[in-house]
Amino acid sequence: MSKSPSNPSRNVLFLGIVSFLNDISSEIISPILPMFITLSGGSSLTIGLVGGLRDGVTSILKVFCGYWSDRTGKRKRFVVAGYLLSGVFKLLLSLCKGWQQILIFASLERVGKGLRTAPRDAIIADSMPRERGKGFGIHRAFDTAGAIVGSILVFILFWFLHLNFRIIIFISALLAFFSLLPLHSVKEEKREGQDITLRMSFFKTFPSSLKWFIVVSGVFNLSNISYMFFILRVQEFFLFTKEGVAEVQRLAVAIPILLYILFNIFYAGFAIPFGVLSDRVGRKRMLISGYLLFSLISLGFALFSSLPAFILLFILYGVVYAIIAGNQRAYIADLSPEQAKATALGIFHTFSGLCALLASLLAGFLWHNLTYTATFLYASIMSALSVILFLVKI
Repeated sequence: MSKSPSNPSRNVLFLGIVSFLNDISSEIISPILPMFITLSGGSSLTIGLVGGLRDGVTSILKVFCGYWSDRTGKRKRFVVAGYLLSGVFKLLLSLCKGWQQILIFASLERVGKGLRTAPRDAIIADSMPRERGKGFGIHRAFDTAGAIVGSILVFILFWFLHLNFRIIIFISALLAFFSLLPLHSVKEEKREGQDITLRMSFFKTFPSSLKWFIVVSGVFNLSNISYMFFILRVQEFFLFTKEGVAEVQRLAVAIPILLYILFNIFYAGFAIPFGVLSDRVGRKRMLISGYLLFSLISLGFALFSSLPAFILLFILYGVVYAIIAGNQRAYIADLSPEQAKATALGIFHTFSGLCALLASLLAGFLWHNLTYTATFLYASIMSALSVILFLVKI
């Protein structure tokens, strides 16, 4: 039996602070990464590969770390190691000069996320068992508030201080190491290791509703192309429709960063309310509405080409993530057997990540060989399909 900490909500608070600081670091990099890739000789295919590997291949670690966390009864050591590795590879990313190096270190930076995510989510789920939607909503709000600060900071560093991308990424790496400090205050539950195997857990212990939702979320993630394509869409719009080379090149970097800030503001602002709402009306309704809205947003990026349209679409993009990011994890925790919660979260993250890898590769292929319209139409259709599967089976 596990022994709960005396004030479990403190874990959610301190893990939120860690995520806040780490996301300041990460989101300094995120809005400039696709532009860093193209500046280093990469194409839309490269962006698809980098985005897919960041969200996909390294997610394989999530299931093994989630499983090993349940098996050993340990959580915190995986969380600490994950945040530390992310800082190391961000530092190496700042030294990259070609897209091939960016591909390697941008992907390896996500190894840290693969190590920490499932055990960290299990700590959150265990810490607020009766209000998991709220707990994950609080964590996502901290996480995305850090993203707001980080994306504002990168705008300041680029637009006002005129720093180049490598120096900006180096600064983000220093902040990543600083984010490790609040982890000292996270108190791990005392729990016994579980005598489980991955095969037994997935095929025998897990209920059919959990297995099917993992499939449904995987189909959604086949539509959930990398955010970098949304940024690239805006960047190319400004490069191809405006005059004045020097000014346009700066605006083609600045405007996507500002829209990314807008995305994160709405993501952070609505994360807790949608988490609380899911506790009251049910996760299924919230997730269906989020998947459907993403389908409409993707259609909007395919059909509309104007700054007002992009502003509205990035706002709705933030609302979608506020609806689905925390609630998907909370729903997995709701459906999971108690003894294998981290394993279930790890399997969910891994399967979703592999689907996201395929989605971004397909998105890059469609963009490179056809047009951006094909990329976003594909995303819209697959997201609509996930809604249909959700309504039919769960």
